[in-house]
Amino acid sequence: MIETKIRKVGNSAVMTLTTEMLTLLDAKEGDTLYVVRTDDGALKLMAEDPGLKVALEAADVVMNENRDLLQALA
Repeated sequence: MIETKIRKVGNSAVMTLTTEMLTLLDAKEGDTLYVVRTDDGALKLMAEDPGLKVALEAADVVMNENRDLLQALA
Protein backbone atom coordinates (compact mmCIF):
# COMPACT_ATOMS: atom_id res chain seq x y z
CA MET A 1 0.00 0.00 0.00
CA ILE A 2 1.20 3.50 -0.86
CA GLU A 3 0.26 6.42 1.37
CA THR A 4 -0.16 9.98 0.18
CA LYS A 5 -1.58 13.19 1.67
CA ILE A 6 -4.21 15.60 0.42
CA ARG A 7 -3.16 19.26 0.58
CA LYS A 8 -4.71 22.57 -0.34
CA VAL A 9 -3.43 24.48 -3.38
CA GLY A 10 -5.44 27.63 -4.06
CA ASN A 11 -9.10 26.65 -4.01
CA SER A 12 -8.38 22.98 -4.79
CA ALA A 13 -7.42 19.90 -2.81
CA VAL A 14 -4.62 17.95 -4.50
CA MET A 15 -3.05 14.56 -4.03
CA THR A 16 0.58 14.07 -4.98
CA LEU A 17 1.35 11.04 -7.14
CA THR A 18 4.77 9.69 -6.33
CA THR A 19 7.13 8.31 -8.94
CA GLU A 20 6.23 4.83 -7.69
CA MET A 21 2.50 5.52 -8.24
CA LEU A 22 3.13 6.84 -11.75
CA THR A 23 5.19 3.76 -12.56
CA LEU A 24 2.44 1.44 -11.33
CA LEU A 25 -0.11 3.34 -13.46
CA ASP A 26 2.27 3.43 -16.44
CA ALA A 27 1.58 7.17 -16.52
CA LYS A 28 3.64 10.32 -16.74
CA GLU A 29 3.23 14.01 -16.03
CA GLY A 30 0.62 15.51 -18.35
CA ASP A 31 -1.32 12.25 -18.86
CA THR A 32 -5.04 12.08 -18.14
CA LEU A 33 -6.15 9.78 -15.33
CA TYR A 34 -9.65 8.42 -14.76
CA VAL A 35 -11.32 7.82 -11.40
CA VAL A 36 -14.17 5.32 -11.15
CA ARG A 37 -16.25 4.45 -8.09
CA THR A 38 -16.40 0.67 -7.64
CA ASP A 39 -19.40 -1.33 -6.44
CA ASP A 40 -17.98 -1.42 -2.91
CA GLY A 41 -17.65 2.40 -2.80
CA ALA A 42 -13.88 2.51 -3.31
CA LEU A 43 -12.25 4.74 -5.92
CA LYS A 44 -10.19 3.19 -8.69
CA LEU A 45 -7.53 5.31 -10.43
CA MET A 46 -6.75 4.29 -14.02
CA ALA A 47 -4.56 5.55 -16.84
CA GLU A 48 -7.04 4.24 -19.45
CA ASP A 49 -10.59 5.48 -20.11
CA PRO A 50 -12.80 2.58 -18.97
CA GLY A 51 -15.65 3.78 -21.21
CA LEU A 52 -13.41 3.64 -24.27
CA LYS A 53 -12.33 0.11 -23.42
CA VAL A 54 -15.97 -1.05 -23.19
CA ALA A 55 -16.82 0.68 -26.49
CA LEU A 56 -13.85 -0.90 -28.28
CA GLU A 57 -14.79 -4.36 -26.98
CA ALA A 58 -18.38 -3.86 -28.22
CA ALA A 59 -17.11 -2.69 -31.62
CA ASP A 60 -14.89 -5.78 -31.85
CA VAL A 61 -17.91 -8.03 -31.24
CA VAL A 62 -19.96 -6.24 -33.92
CA MET A 63 -17.10 -6.37 -36.43
CA ASN A 64 -16.55 -10.09 -35.79
CA GLU A 65 -20.26 -10.84 -36.18
CA ASN A 66 -20.45 -8.86 -39.45
CA ARG A 67 -17.02 -9.61 -40.90
CA ASP A 68 -18.28 -10.77 -44.32
CA LEU A 69 -20.61 -7.79 -44.74
CA LEU A 70 -17.90 -5.32 -43.71
CA GLN A 71 -15.43 -6.89 -46.16
CA ALA A 72 -17.99 -6.64 -48.96
CA LEU A 73 -18.52 -2.93 -48.16
CA ALA A 74 -14.79 -2.21 -48.09
